[in-house]
Amino acid sequence: MARRLLALAVSATALQAPHAKAPTAPLQATATAPAKTGPTWDDHVAIPEAPDTMVKGVEGNDSMRRKFEQMLREAQNKICSAVEELDGEGTFRQDVWERENGGGGISRVMAGGKVWEKAGCSLSVVYGSMPQEALASATERGVDRAKGMEPGERVPFFACGLSSVMHPRNPMAPTMHFNYRYFETDGGVWWFGGGTDITPAYLFEEDMAHFHGTYKDICDKHDPEYYAKFKKWADDYFLIKHRGETRGLGGIFFDDQNNKSPDEHYAFSKECVNAVTDAYLPIVAKRKDAPFTEQEKEWQLMRRGRHVGVKMG
Repeated sequence: MARRLLALAVSATALQAPHAKAPTAPLQATATAPAKTGPTWDDHVAIPEAPDTMVKGVEGNDSMRRKFEQMLREAQNKICSAVEELDGEGTFRQDVWERENGGGGISRVMAGGKVWEKAGCSLSVVYGSMPQEALASATERGVDRAKGMEPGERVPFFACGLSSVMHPRNPMAPTMHFNYRYFETDGGVWWFGGGTDITPAYLFEEDMAHFHGTYKDICDKHDPEYYAKFKKWADDYFLIKHRGETRGLGGIFFDDQNNKSPDEHYAFSKECVNAVTDAYLPIVAKRKDAPFTEQEKEWQLMRRGRHVGVKMG
């Protein structure tokens, strides 16, 4: 449950950036509005440009919270620039927002590009709270960390993540999704999660070998057990049970990673998110101009629908 909290701010709907709401006439209701229990989309306030950091100043420049946010912002810039360069015409529209209790986000969306029909890459920083039961169910360490708290007391948390979905025009070029995140409670519980996966409409074995090979090399560099474990995790995670099929051809996925030092997990996450350009863009560059029929386009759109209803965080 807790591992899904970040989906409130960073999700597969990264393609939908929040916009300021038009003013409406006040309702003549007498009922008292329910108390807030955590961040919601209504907490977003649009701002003209992104500040240097969305992490609270009290965290310190050397904190993992600040370090992870900075790494993801650099990755967002790198990935968006590379996608724009390959597209040649499309550009990302940026929306920036903040929240009153801290945090905020940077949404970037490209629509109607030459190569991509739609591509989104969104960063979010979240401060909120969650029930103790949610913390306990997310990681075994949470059981001990929650002890000493009053019954019913909520656990303050921080989350930061970068999420993306990219849909090329050409059905011979695959859709790609990634999400990388860091989660930490004020009580000291922390973990890393994330992954990158690919969904082709038409299979080219050399493309899949390149994509999976890129991430296998990274996994092997950090831990010889990572690739087999995280590939299976991705296959299981993106299984559409009611259809008896996987959403695509997988990739890697991991969550609740805190069995090594924070710096080791950070280094792995950093290399994985920055490998998106090497693992994915060469495939799109190879297939973007391939001929296709109307029927092949229709099949692509049907396959694209497999993204609907699949949990992302």
